[in-house]
Amino acid sequence: MTLPTVKKIMSSAAFSLLLAGSAQATELLNSSYDVSRELFVALNAPFEKQWAEQNNGDKLTIRQSHAGSSKQALAILQGLKADVVTYNQVTDVQILHDRGNLIPADWQKRFPNNSSPFYSTMAFLVRKGNPKNIHSWDDLVKTDVKLVFPNPKTSGNGRYTYLAAWGAADKADGKDRAKTEQFMTQFLKNVEVFDTGGRGATTTFVERGQGDVLISFESEVNNIRNQYAKDGYEVVVPKTNILAEFPVTWVDKNVDANNTGKAAKAYLGYLYTPAAQKIITQYYYRVNNPELMAQQKERFPAVDLFRVEEAFGSWDQVMKTQFASGGELDKLLAAGHQ
Repeated sequence: MTLPTVKKIMSSAAFSLLLAGSAQATELLNSSYDVSRELFVALNAPFEKQWAEQNNGDKLTIRQSHAGSSKQALAILQGLKADVVTYNQVTDVQILHDRGNLIPADWQKRFPNNSSPFYSTMAFLVRKGNPKNIHSWDDLVKTDVKLVFPNPKTSGNGRYTYLAAWGAADKADGKDRAKTEQFMTQFLKNVEVFDTGGRGATTTFVERGQGDVLISFESEVNNIRNQYAKDGYEVVVPKTNILAEFPVTWVDKNVDANNTGKAAKAYLGYLYTPAAQKIITQYYYRVNNPELMAQQKERFPAVDLFRVEEAFGSWDQVMKTQFASGGELDKLLAAGHQ
């Protein structure tokens, strides 16, 4: 065999290895909140297909990690190598900057709507026939009503529930602090089970049969009603309600280490596309697309939404005054057990 022939074979082999390397599968880990499983199952498959078509057949696999959003953020701080986060509260993303320097301070400027591709609000799931006659937040403080929702200490879902109840009571009471605290004391006293996350709360209510009312995101209660249609659950969306944003970002330190920056950014950008937004509304999440929301208006009752920042101040302030050890939540729970 001549030297030129050997060189040609070696060159061809090197080219083949290069092609093989370029065809290596890409893998992303999405760290998400507890009740988003079904949504991302529906979103991931079309994006994986789109990615392969646009990247010379590169096989993308998106893995999911789910738990209460605060627990998820803590896991990343402790070393979980998630490429992207899709959470249900700003503070659980912000902590990745504040305590880990894993993302920049201005991460909310990366995508539209404060990097929140969709949003929701709180709703009630009640049992067949609505036996306790639940229609508003006021009905949840009846002494014979038992509530199930996630623990505000561990779940963004639970924090939104707590703040939505407080905000609705505050508005109804004309901002009478004493009356609002009285309402919240009874509201918390009526909680039968505090689960660590939203899906755990759903399991407690549906499979264990505990409680009269499950409080969770509008998306969760509607999907559960549909999934268990034979049980006749009903959904109540109180008119005075809270805006629950669902912020996303890529985790800079992790995507740099994993060499997944391009895929991570494309994946999160995809959540804003019309195709993805249509899937999102099918799972009862609201989107900032007036035309699409008009097409889906039968899914989404009209609500009067207030922002956390408008009613309570910054999220940082809320976490310190309401949910820190010795804060308002702890005081109200203690008052309810006196």
